[in-house]
Amino acid sequence: MASKTILLRFESKDGQFRLTVDPTDQFPTLLPKILDNLPENVDPRTLTLSNKPHNGEERLLTSLAGVAIERVSLRHGDKLYIKYKEQPQINGNSAAPSATALQPHNSSNRLNGLPILPTDDVPVSPLPQTSPTASVKNPWEFVKQSPLDDRLDKKDGKIPRSLDQKMCRHGPKGMCDYCMPLEPYSPKYLEDKKIKHLSFHSYLRKINSATNKPELKSSYMPPLGEPYYRVRPDCPSGHPQWPDGICTKCQPSAITLQPQPFRMVDHVEFASPSLIDTFLNFWRIGGAQRVGFLYGHYEEYTEVPLGIKAVVEAIYEPPQIDEIDGCTLNEWENEKDVDEVARLCGLQKVGVIFTDLIDAGASDGSVLCKRHIDSYYLSSLEVTFSARLQALNPKPTKWSDTGRFGSNFVTCVVSGDEDGGIAISSFQVSNSAVEMVRANIIEPSADPTVMLVQSSEEEDGSESRMRYIPEVFYRRINEHGASVQENAKPSFPVEYLYVTLTHGFPKESAGIFNASDFSIENREAIGEGQELRNVAKKLGISGDKVEGDKGVRSVADFHLLCFLHGMGVLNKEEESLLCHVARTHDLAEGFQLLNTPGWATLLAILQESGERPPKRPSPATFEAARNGYFDESDQLAKRFKGASLR
Repeated sequence: MASKTILLRFESKDGQFRLTVDPTDQFPTLLPKILDNLPENVDPRTLTLSNKPHNGEERLLTSLAGVAIERVSLRHGDKLYIKYKEQPQINGNSAAPSATALQPHNSSNRLNGLPILPTDDVPVSPLPQTSPTASVKNPWEFVKQSPLDDRLDKKDGKIPRSLDQKMCRHGPKGMCDYCMPLEPYSPKYLEDKKIKHLSFHSYLRKINSATNKPELKSSYMPPLGEPYYRVRPDCPSGHPQWPDGICTKCQPSAITLQPQPFRMVDHVEFASPSLIDTFLNFWRIGGAQRVGFLYGHYEEYTEVPLGIKAVVEAIYEPPQIDEIDGCTLNEWENEKDVDEVARLCGLQKVGVIFTDLIDAGASDGSVLCKRHIDSYYLSSLEVTFSARLQALNPKPTKWSDTGRFGSNFVTCVVSGDEDGGIAISSFQVSNSAVEMVRANIIEPSADPTVMLVQSSEEEDGSESRMRYIPEVFYRRINEHGASVQENAKPSFPVEYLYVTLTHGFPKESAGIFNASDFSIENREAIGEGQELRNVAKKLGISGDKVEGDKGVRSVADFHLLCFLHGMGVLNKEEESLLCHVARTHDLAEGFQLLNTPGWATLLAILQESGERPPKRPSPATFEAARNGYFDESDQLAKRFKGASLR
């Protein structure tokens, strides 16, 4: 028998309203109905219910998951009191996710038919801003960093030292200046270990110790701030917006370029050497260059104090036109689909890799060395390319006044070394380079070693109304060993715009995709394509024969997962299970996947369109072949004899 509905009254600072509810309903089901009667700027995470207007028992609605209304003895006509906080504002717009975005109205926000309450976590992405110069109030409260950044924030990062036998004059439990732990940004330690750049978290500790001093009891200030070289659109002076008006408050200051002392990522680790070998096969076969995007995850790098490394698990090759001296990227229509497959596998886009190889002509596999100390390591065109990609992949951090700082996106170049071998180099462009590309201040040059500064004048000599070019300078050591400042116009060395990273491979290959022999996407130029018969062969399907255990073991292939996602046969739950099996190699869950309707449909499609096994020869054929009388043309004539031409 259905339970009788009751009426509950609610009161907030905005007024009163009534709701008709079922006593067996759980409190989470009230959230969308309550939010419909409250202002749009309500933060659902802070919504509380109380039985009294003051000094009552207040409970967060998010803490009442699984609690039925009848369980707290609410009766028909009872009143509950609502309290909440409003979302912080940025230039008149909400900084946190909107209330409607958090309401569990649609099926994607439900689990087993019940709404999923919003939690204290916000998406791992910088906060949306209507103005690039807008600051976030209390970013440490609203920005969710990656779990790795949270773990590194909790570490002190100090470098332990043992007793100095010559200088220490105390016991084993004492400490002095010669044995006390060093800070992670200690110049002496970095010089001894030949570490060229500070890690991001070491740099953060260094500037935070100078910005915020607890002993002064001053208010906290976010220590990080991104450079901004454009005319500020929110100038408070009241004049017309640029180019119709400009003042000293909104125009950018002069830029003085210096090598960036830190790097956001310290090391790039390829999970398996086969990743690079497979990627290079395109150049070996076709002789043209190739571009691929790196998918993986970030981990702590213990070789550098508070360091971070990007672990590459897969390389996806987008649509492109490849030539001997470069590549042209075409529109990547399924980029979001590939990113979704990576997300289901616990991965994300961590960087880009491209080749720059020319065969030396010695017939021994050697290549020409184009990048060295007397030429360049990263060209001006490649710097602008990397800067645009880093701008599309910002790093969320609670230590910045804008909620973001730099990027963890890396760039890898495969080129020839001084010994004629194939080597990998890893880079990141500086935060200043990213902002200068955003502001359209610089452009690549025909000379790869220098970057051009854009002119502030149009071709007809008039002042440009499309971009504002501030003064740009850089410092260098002259022939007398003195540091001098030079004007960067019309060009300056490209070395000021990037930092170098280390790279390597693990001692034991432990990549999650250990069955990567499926055809690579977008390689039709060298005669390699992805077809259903390749999938059937990969999953152990031959005619009516299906090897289920082989199919379970062979799904650990990122390219296969992307192809199956594009087929659209599996639903979201089945695809999530498929990616989980590919990541964990769990046979128990693999056989659970084999029993899903979507997998059965996939097998049926592959059995119909897959490659059929060859017809079994007759005993007479075996006898003729053994005696040397077998003629393939005779067999073809016999098969054609029964065919009809009508």
